[in-house]
Amino acid sequence: MRNEKKKSLLQKRRWRIRKEVNGTPHRPRMSVRFTGKNIHVQFVDDTTGFTLVSASTLHKSMPDRLTLGANVKSATVIGRTAAELALGKGITSVVFDRSGARYHGKVKALADAARGAGLKF
Repeated sequence: MRNEKKKSLLQKRRWRIRKEVNGTPHRPRMSVRFTGKNIHVQFVDDTTGFTLVSASTLHKSMPDRLTLGANVKSATVIGRTAAELALGKGITSVVFDRSGARYHGKVKALADAARGAGLKF
């Protein structure tokens, strides 16, 4: 399959998910995005369009950020860190947006780590 076709199918999948998943100030959307090398997590209030909290393997506050990548081990670290940052801002309940990725492997590890740290999905 051509790369253009793969990208268009991924974008359609994201749009299909985003029709159903919307964040509010009381229950923001936890958006997870995996690139080839990094992991990005944002807590977004879709009514105002603002990012409330974010965590990434690139943040300077991350311990051992040079060794973190886009793998399961790093996903658990990012999930735990993102949940702690969200709980620090008063966010206890979220809507999970997996950005078109299947719910297994890295995505599942990140979600389980966030749940283990105290977030409710």
